[in-house]
Amino acid sequence: MEDGYQELDEPNRKKRGSLEAWIKLGVILVLLVWGSALLISSLPLEHHSDHKNGLRHIPKRTKNGQLKVSFANLRNDTFSPVTRSLRWLYSDDATEDDQGFFLTEVNGTYVVRSVFDKDYSRVLLEKSDFVYAGQNLTAESIIASPDQEHILLKTDTVKNWRHSTFGSYYVFDTKDHSINFVGNNISLALWSPNSNDVAYVFENNVYVYSSKAGKTIAQVTHDGSSQVFNGIPDWVYEEEVFEGNQALWWSTSGEYLSFLKINETEVHEFPIAYYVQHDDDIYPEIRKIKYPKSGTPNPSAEIQLFHLETQHLSSVFAGNSSTLVTEMTWLGGEQLLVKVTDRTSDTLSILLVDAGKGGVVTTPRVCPSGEGWWEITHRTTYLPKDIKKGRKDEGYIDLMPVDGFNHLAYFSPPETDEPVILTRGEWEVVDGPTAVDLETNNVYFIATKKSSTERHLYRVNILKPEKIEAITDTSKPGTFSVSFSSGSGLALLNYLGPDIPYQKIVTLRTHKKDSTIHGNIVGKTLYYLEDNAALHRVLNLYDVPKKTFGTLELGHDQNGKSVTANYYEILPNDFDPSRRDHYPVFFFAYGGPNSQQVLQIFSVGFNEVVSSQLDAIVVVVDGRGTGFRGKDFRSYVRDNLGDLEAQDQIEAAKIYGNKPYVNQDKISLFGWSYGGYLTLKTLEKDAGKHFKYGMSVAPVTDWRFYDSVYTERYMHTPQENPEGYRKAKVSNATALGQAQRFLLMHGTGDDNVHFQNSLKFLDLLDLAGVENYDFHVFPDSDHSIRYHNANIIVFDKLLNWIGQAYDGQFVKIG
Repeated sequence: MEDGYQELDEPNRKKRGSLEAWIKLGVILVLLVWGSALLISSLPLEHHSDHKNGLRHIPKRTKNGQLKVSFANLRNDTFSPVTRSLRWLYSDDATEDDQGFFLTEVNGTYVVRSVFDKDYSRVLLEKSDFVYAGQNLTAESIIASPDQEHILLKTDTVKNWRHSTFGSYYVFDTKDHSINFVGNNISLALWSPNSNDVAYVFENNVYVYSSKAGKTIAQVTHDGSSQVFNGIPDWVYEEEVFEGNQALWWSTSGEYLSFLKINETEVHEFPIAYYVQHDDDIYPEIRKIKYPKSGTPNPSAEIQLFHLETQHLSSVFAGNSSTLVTEMTWLGGEQLLVKVTDRTSDTLSILLVDAGKGGVVTTPRVCPSGEGWWEITHRTTYLPKDIKKGRKDEGYIDLMPVDGFNHLAYFSPPETDEPVILTRGEWEVVDGPTAVDLETNNVYFIATKKSSTERHLYRVNILKPEKIEAITDTSKPGTFSVSFSSGSGLALLNYLGPDIPYQKIVTLRTHKKDSTIHGNIVGKTLYYLEDNAALHRVLNLYDVPKKTFGTLELGHDQNGKSVTANYYEILPNDFDPSRRDHYPVFFFAYGGPNSQQVLQIFSVGFNEVVSSQLDAIVVVVDGRGTGFRGKDFRSYVRDNLGDLEAQDQIEAAKIYGNKPYVNQDKISLFGWSYGGYLTLKTLEKDAGKHFKYGMSVAPVTDWRFYDSVYTERYMHTPQENPEGYRKAKVSNATALGQAQRFLLMHGTGDDNVHFQNSLKFLDLLDLAGVENYDFHVFPDSDHSIRYHNANIIVFDKLLNWIGQAYDGQFVKIG
């Protein structure tokens, strides 16, 4: 489940946590979209537009004369750091001589540059506008071949689901500037490592295009249909397994192509009605998607192997609705590693497919999860054999639990089930290895070694396991992401907070160090890509409420063990602790399994607006079930969603309610997606005792209604765990009615958390005669609620509604 909540200036968040997306974006392509440079002269005029809705007047400035944070700031990117995107390019000799070639775009011109040689410049594409067959076209994105002699140009992009699109593709020759057409309505196109061939998917069939021949040379599959997906995921695999639109992978030599054939024939359909797509529509448009709900048939996934030279296609593994294929990684030219779990993520199997022997499959590892579950990862990393470098055989690095915490393990040869443990301790490696330098045998990774609320960069050598070296400065709080050059000798280091972000290019194959420590304590800074000097100047004009991080003691678990949760609080401007029974407390929660919100990054978003404009204390608590604190902490919630997470929010509310400066009658909780569910479960469990108000956006209300892959990972199936599903459902409307008032909002076009959840909940309230709530529907909006100005309205509504609640304007009904 991905959190649909956005703090106006932040990107969508991933299911592992609403804040974890900051890390992922930096690791993949360092594409943190933070806006453009800010000038003081362009600052928006301050205003508070909510007076018309009955809110009390809020001063625009603090006592020291600085400006307060408002929605106008967020919507005009006043506090958005600038981030430069950089795409590292492949280089044949990068392992030994890493020149750090990267692709950059300036005013529509795509140029190859080198971080070492600032004078090096090679134009790949002069301009994004081009003419083909008499048509004027614009390349909306480009993908260069590994040798940079050809470029895939994508035009006419049409959005599909969260990660997938369709588009028209052309191949541009960077030498003679010729252009060849590949096809329209293509859903995926990938260069082969041989820089000649392109695998693409059209109408759910896989094809191979040759840039040398200038045409499609093979149709690999012929059975693609509305229910059979070759090379791309169906809805649930896209949303919950791959978190992307790719289910096709080239071998390292380009000799073989592996892909999934996903058959969703047995998956039940869910209809979604769209009401406002066209002004002249008098009947709603009905779109049906194959959506497997908990306990219903899943799609089946079959692993296909295609040999380019012989054009032989074979099936090497046929799964069924009880299995999930979660990852495929080529270990060299002929060996394919595949991860398979059962549908409830209890058991992980590692398969090795030998393409050179016709697709023979062996299973060197079968790993039970114990009391927890297997989270899906996508970072298994291949290490080729190199006797001179001490690597006696082929191998790979994987993420696996070591004493209850996720750590790196080196499997060599791939058939072994007894790896070399590279990292160990009561902390976690995040997602897996970030890069491997094959010249030095150093493995780089982001981890929580210093604190679970921070992310630092480390390295370990495969020949010196468990001897871990910090790359970033752990003497100061910090959250970093990183992307590495082709040879992993150079890195784009992104400092994400808690102070103002910056980016720098660092060389790590050196014994030299910076004279002034700023971020990295290992390696030499070549130059800053962005220092956000303009944002420093802007912030001098504002009194931005500060986040303070810490831990809360939330009582004891059923075994008598103390429950300690990470949290942060934001105190309002001109906070005065001597005031009695004064301050409202605005709790914001997500709380989904293995997620995280309490992370030390720089952000000025909705929480800061609430604190500034409503003179409220904002509190965010990562309770039991959240991630990056070890298996035991996240496994608390297995088979019992909504119970302990709600209890932890209530215990935190008790703590704040006992503070003398807090008004106990003005404690509220807000959440979106899983957070919306947690809000309702907390109000239900609390029955008005501590939380007086709640705001729930796009919530699950019954886990039988949510998709099988996500839900069953944490709850098993309804058939296996009927009592767990009954308890996890939002069902006690009478208890909910004990709150002073609550707000519910949902988009009717939500393909993720279906509008069905809110409708069922509303019916429950009607049957119980509960009336102390407000409801707002957003026609045709999906989970992020953005369609037809909806994102402006949803946040305005949230701020105005809770402002009215704190002002005592709501009279309880029923």
